[in-house]
Amino acid sequence: MKPLKIYLDTSIISFLYAEDSPDLRKITEEFFTRYVRRARYECFVSEIVVNEIQRTRDIVKRNQMLEIVRSCRFPILDVSDEVNRMSSVYMREKIIPRSKPDDARHVAIATCEQMDVLLSWNFKHLANIHKQRAIKVINELEGYLYPLTLTNPMEVMYEKEKDR
Repeated sequence: MKPLKIYLDTSIISFLYAEDSPDLRKITEEFFTRYVRRARYECFVSEIVVNEIQRTRDIVKRNQMLEIVRSCRFPILDVSDEVNRMSSVYMREKIIPRSKPDDARHVAIATCEQMDVLLSWNFKHLANIHKQRAIKVINELEGYLYPLTLTNPMEVMYEKEKDR
């Protein structure tokens, strides 16, 4: 079976350094150790992720997160005209608030690039079943039939080791 294609939003990388959420940080560290660094999944980020990281005010944290992107050699996906169009649709349909255009772009990139999973710790705007269902409807109306799962690292961890 081919490995999952996973789009990582910025929260996944930032939670590697989340001192205020030790439990989620530990899960994120385990995800990176067991799955990302061992290339068990094809993981991608986008220029949106890089731009969000570059806006991090804490210079040490910013540099740590940029080093993760570099050291993991994540392919960096571009924001195309189609990504911008789809992100506008998500906001127009009130699936993603207009005040969160980067969240809409994360979904649009994952959709347009036919990712299997959009991974996020953002439960409010991304990693929840209600958003996933609404996005599925819009994607199908727009001709995107490839299934996209919006979830968090816990849902893609702990697969059986026997086939590896």
